[in-house]
Amino acid sequence: MKKQGMINRDIAGHLARFGHTDLLVIADCGLPVPEHVPCIDLSYRIGEPSFETVLDAVLEDFEAEAAYIAREISDHNKGLEAGMQQQLDCRYLSHEELKAMSHNAKLIIRTGEASPYANVILQSGVIF
Repeated sequence: MKKQGMINRDIAGHLARFGHTDLLVIADCGLPVPEHVPCIDLSYRIGEPSFETVLDAVLEDFEAEAAYIAREISDHNKGLEAGMQQQLDCRYLSHEELKAMSHNAKLIIRTGEASPYANVILQSGVIF
């Protein structure tokens, strides 16, 4: 059994298959999930698990070279935006562009988060 890092077997298995520039979405409970993109749904009630809890756990085990977030977050969820800016190289696009970009993701992890624009697309980096 894994002792550290991501212990969710489904997430760990998917992340092990990521290569440089592959896209990973961490989503709130309302983001549409394209039918062709695998989705690991961690939600079990509104707000649980939180977006931040899942993002922090993923970033312990995932090298992200860029993060794409909706520019609307600046007006509707400043606290979450500030937290992501401290952890990630955030790049802004419209929420509609973010939803379109999610169609190119290799995996979506759905949280129970119910605050506005709590979504991020992480671009996989390299560890060397």
